[in-house]
Amino acid sequence: MFEKVYEFSKSDIKSIEKLVDDEPLLINHMVLPTGEGLPDHYSNSNVYIIIIRGRITLTLGDQYPADYHGGQIINIPYKTKMSIINNHDDVLEFLVAKAPNPSVYKRVEL
Repeated sequence: MFEKVYEFSKSDIKSIEKLVDDEPLLINHMVLPTGEGLPDHYSNSNVYIIIIRGRITLTLGDQYPADYHGGQIINIPYKTKMSIINNHDDVLEFLVAKAPNPSVYKRVEL
């Protein structure tokens, strides 16, 4: 068997789980019920947010908040300030893919 299978939970409660942590790629799975969000932070790699279901309110840098929906992928450049929250009635579920893995940037910056 050559392939490796990664599974993620199926739930409506808040969760953040690391699925893949390989050198070229890091993938997290997140579920945010209404009103839940992540602390403001800076992207530590090139980030791709892949929305599975629900709507995400995303603020990047000094821009106004923008809403995105299931079926969209948002690319956020390295070292961009971001705010993520679910301001909507439905549960938000998304994947966060970081390429390269942030550990690569840490080694380069040392």
